[in-house]
Amino acid sequence: MVAEHKHRIGFNGTLLIEPKPQEPTKHQYDYDAATVHGFLVRHGLDREYRLNLEVNHATLAGHSFHHEVAYATTHGVFGSIDANRGDYQNGWDTDQFPNSVDELSLAVYEIVRSGGFTTGGFNFDTKLRRQSLDRSDLFHAHIGGIDTLARALLVAAAMIEDGRLERLRAERYGGWDEPLGRSILSGDALFEMLAGRVETGEIDPRPKSGHQELLENIVNQGIWSADQPAVVNAGERR
Repeated sequence: MVAEHKHRIGFNGTLLIEPKPQEPTKHQYDYDAATVHGFLVRHGLDREYRLNLEVNHATLAGHSFHHEVAYATTHGVFGSIDANRGDYQNGWDTDQFPNSVDELSLAVYEIVRSGGFTTGGFNFDTKLRRQSLDRSDLFHAHIGGIDTLARALLVAAAMIEDGRLERLRAERYGGWDEPLGRSILSGDALFEMLAGRVETGEIDPRPKSGHQELLENIVNQGIWSADQPAVVNAGERR
């Protein structure tokens, strides 16, 4: 109905739908990015909506935020971000201000890598903790949150400029660009043909290492070496 109404009134903006695995009910059918994407495809709405992804909801779904962003950008349904964080030790929304450069850097990397925001942006869907009573707490929350996002962007830009993550990704999945891999992706290779090659010994498997530890070190190097943002101490900025 919403998509139909949009076209009827000539609205040119973006319709967003936000995955969330629980609250207000225990089981929800917009569980995560993949579930919502499947729902949209099932009902022919995947060209009508994009996903608004929230860090806290990824936590509740048992996913990393990086995973959710990577899925959405890969499938062309990325729309916008609710920048916050959750508590990994409970099962409800805490909507805290973002403060983890580690958590956000790879997510921002995927956003920049895919071309950046074409709609939406970063929204602070956040609130102070109950015990944060002073006016200065609101100041520190917003400054800390935006500095965290800025730092994550610097890290993402540094990793893209460095290029090692993309080179290792291309090497890892390079087999799909070889003749056999291309024939499988195009649908020209039948299962019987592949089985026949195995039965006659016409195979020479040479697995490529995932290099996970190396990749993790590259990300850490990006986090540690990117330019530092401004420092905030006791309400003073320098």
